[in-house]
Amino acid sequence: MNIGDLVPWKSNELSERERTTDPFVALRRDMNRLFDNFLDDDWLATWPNLRTERFSPRVNVTENDTAITVSAELPGISEEDVDITLQRDALTIKGEKKAEHEEKGTNFYRIERSFGSFSRTIPLPEGGVDQDNVKATFRDGVLTVELAKSPEAQAVSKRIPVNAG
Repeated sequence: MNIGDLVPWKSNELSERERTTDPFVALRRDMNRLFDNFLDDDWLATWPNLRTERFSPRVNVTENDTAITVSAELPGISEEDVDITLQRDALTIKGEKKAEHEEKGTNFYRIERSFGSFSRTIPLPEGGVDQDNVKATFRDGVLTVELAKSPEAQAVSKRIPVNAG
């Protein structure tokens, strides 16, 4: 007997009788249906406090002969909620997005809070960045980090012309 014969869902060749009468096949089908429907958008709409906000900012990396520039779009985040770490071969941008909405009426008081955190790591050439010459600015929801290249990295890079044909 082959071990694969004991696991019917691994086989694409189930007979009609096995699909309708085998209790394990029915259990697997029901469990798949349960998990497929468990966290769909309709279900989460009825339980909004279970939805976790995932936020991954857009990052743009550009490079020229003297520097590497990283810009990240961080709408709704203040500069106090951003943490930047430079390691030898990576730049890590971490932050937390906090939002609070308060509404008062004659017969009600409602306050909603949402939180979300992110972390993005951008790989850098090892030894290619002058760690003492890094500038970060935050303006209008855009974080810009300018990393000056080390003198060794500037000497290594060489532009190669491309010829047609």
